[in-house]
Amino acid sequence: MTNFSSSAPWPSASSRPPYRLSGLWLAAVLCACCAAAGLARAQGQAAPVAAQQTGDFIVAVVNSEPITNNQVMLRLQRVEQQLSRQSSLTARKDMLRDVLERLISERAQLQLASSVGVRIDDAAVDQAVADVARQNQVSVEELRSRLTADGISLSRFREDLRDELILTRVREREVDARVRVTDLDVDLWLKEQKSSAADGPQEINLAQILVAVPEDANEQLVSSLQAKAQQVLARARAGADFQALAKELSDAPDRALGGELGLRSADRYPPLFVEATRNAAPGALVGPVRSGAGFHVLKVIEKKSADSAVTITQTRARHILLRPSVRLNELAARQRLAEFKRRIVAGQAEFATLAREFSEDGSAKAGGDLGWATPGMFVPEFEQVMNALAPGQLSEPLVSRFGVHLIEVIERRQSELSDRERRELARAQVREKKSAEALQIWLQEVRGRAYVEYRESPQ
Repeated sequence: MTNFSSSAPWPSASSRPPYRLSGLWLAAVLCACCAAAGLARAQGQAAPVAAQQTGDFIVAVVNSEPITNNQVMLRLQRVEQQLSRQSSLTARKDMLRDVLERLISERAQLQLASSVGVRIDDAAVDQAVADVARQNQVSVEELRSRLTADGISLSRFREDLRDELILTRVREREVDARVRVTDLDVDLWLKEQKSSAADGPQEINLAQILVAVPEDANEQLVSSLQAKAQQVLARARAGADFQALAKELSDAPDRALGGELGLRSADRYPPLFVEATRNAAPGALVGPVRSGAGFHVLKVIEKKSADSAVTITQTRARHILLRPSVRLNELAARQRLAEFKRRIVAGQAEFATLAREFSEDGSAKAGGDLGWATPGMFVPEFEQVMNALAPGQLSEPLVSRFGVHLIEVIERRQSELSDRERRELARAQVREKKSAEALQIWLQEVRGRAYVEYRESPQ
């Protein structure tokens, strides 16, 4: 199932944008129901056959609620479909056990959610269905048609999405309250990052001239080719143009590019190259370095450490937020924002004016303007929609855990992170790490409190 999720509440619901405090249960994968249906047919994959509905039996009971063999087998088929393979007998047994444990854990979480009053209304499910369709680049109507054609019940599909939304909400409610990030945590994180970067450059750009050595070369030929590499190095050190030498003498495929390999992280270079150039400054020549391919003469073109300026894409957006209530449910809020959008597009109203009058967010006074935002500042579902908009474009009404939003992107820019922004980014990374740890502990606690009775092994 797709993890359609938001994240922790805004630090102050009346004055702050939806900062993402955790994204642990987010997933870029599509709904398992979609994988089971024919949405992968464009890649030539066949939809799995539905589990047999005859001869079903109970394999486990979770707090008096049964899990059946059919439910386990259907989930297993979905997992195998997502992995695009069929498992061996031994691997299938292991997967069956893992799938059953996952279902037990999810069932216990859903029961907890029900006991604490977590509910998902139909409007939120409608939004989730629309998200799945958009991720698959099809319309909602086409999504429904494909589900039906592949024997997937639309009602079952919606209930699976509803369960996933409930799981997300209860995890956020229970886990986020456990996570605290202090200034000391941020300081330690930045110190660790700086220390790890001190061992070597974060990114390097090298150029090479390769003197190839045949696999069956004898010692005399190897010595001759090594001498040739030494001569190439001597010419480069004497001032000869390295790119010209590479085009003339290199046996490597990159000779047409003057031997340049490109700026990339150090772990994407051969360890031999990284080690040989570790202490070399930009412009330095190193070699010849022997590899299985031959002798390499290396030139360090550029090194970028973790302390180098980080350039990111920032977005300035504004929104109108309506919070569902007894007087205004989510469906009505979406309809009202859709009408706002129609009026704005038609030139009958100004976005800022409507935001000041109707938005229930602290940004209303500024016409809904959220200011310049760096990646990761907003909850994922908000940020995903915002990132897909061009400057000046309006979104469709979007449902998040905070309410219903109408978003407009004002402008974008490339910007270097300031010290404050680096700390905010570090704070988000620390929270992400702590949330992962807290989530695992909470899942174990929920599983440990549940009464589980195993009846039969899945078959």
